Amino acid sequence: MEPFPDQFMEFHPIHGTNVILDHSGTQATRVESFANGVCFSKHPLKPGEIFLIEIEDKELGWCGHLRVGLTARDPGGLEVVPEYSIPDLTDVGDSWVFAITRNHNKVIEDPVAEGEEAGEVGLAGGHRLGRGEVEVGLGVELDVNQGGGNNSKPKTFFTDSHLYIENVRIPRDKLVGRSRPGRFSHILDDLYKTNALPPTARRSRIGVLYVQKERDLADMHIVINGEDMGASAKGIPAVQPLFAVVDVFAATKCVRIVQVEYGFSSLQTLCRKAIQKNIVHRMAIDWLELPEALKHYCKYE
Repeated sequence: MEPFPDQFMEFHPIHGTNVILDHSGTQATRVESFANGVCFSKHPLKPGEIFLIEIEDKELGWCGHLRVGLTARDPGGLEVVPEYSIPDLTDVGDSWVFAITRNHNKVIEDPVAEGEEAGEVGLAGGHRLGRGEVEVGLGVELDVNQGGGNNSKPKTFFTDSHLYIENVRIPRDKLVGRSRPGRFSHILDDLYKTNALPPTARRSRIGVLYVQKERDLADMHIVINGEDMGASAKGIPAVQPLFAVVDVFAATKCVRIVQVEYGFSSLQTLCRKAIQKNIVHRMAIDWLELPEALKHYCKYE
């Protein structure tokens, strides 16, 4: 797939009543309760363009986590933003949203039923794939422990530069979460890279995109810390613009958008990559004689 110009990602000004956006429109915080946290991308996504968010903060005491997906409904045309993405938004149709859980987020391809299910979803336009458990009576988990996706064994973060999904090529540089700099960062960072930590943990990065399959149909993929979870929804009608959906639900309290560079990397990014390839761990950057601003960028981005 040909690269497309980078688009600065923001949340849509239309969102749930319990959500507050920061001044840049890139951070969404649910300020009360556990619901009314549905957010949308400001602009529709292009095929192969990922809407990537990082979990910034969590709130104990609630059952359930972040939900992500796509909708063909223009947020600006909604009379009322649904209280829940699942089931309120999905039941209306033309929306495909999935609950991110602590464990079961991969999709197993069923060779026998694949054709039938793809056709059914393509016709209905609002069905949800996955035969997992029901979460809190509201959400549907993506199916089972392993299988699906083309990247079940991610390579080393610094050497495997891109994630490939069908004909889509996404720079892996920003896809994997990183721990807050500290004494155990070198251990925690490796856990993010191998997806050993729960996807619902702080600093996890979760993205949603769609891949064009036929002229008017597409498959939706969810990416967790640089790993493709497989086609979570198939046969999505792609004739209408598709907006990303992020439901800041229950235990997930705050998320921020992570910008992804698709074209030529900036000089700042190239400097960071060159430095990181020649050190044991990003926290070792403190030992180098570099400007403090560059050290900060290498450690936090």
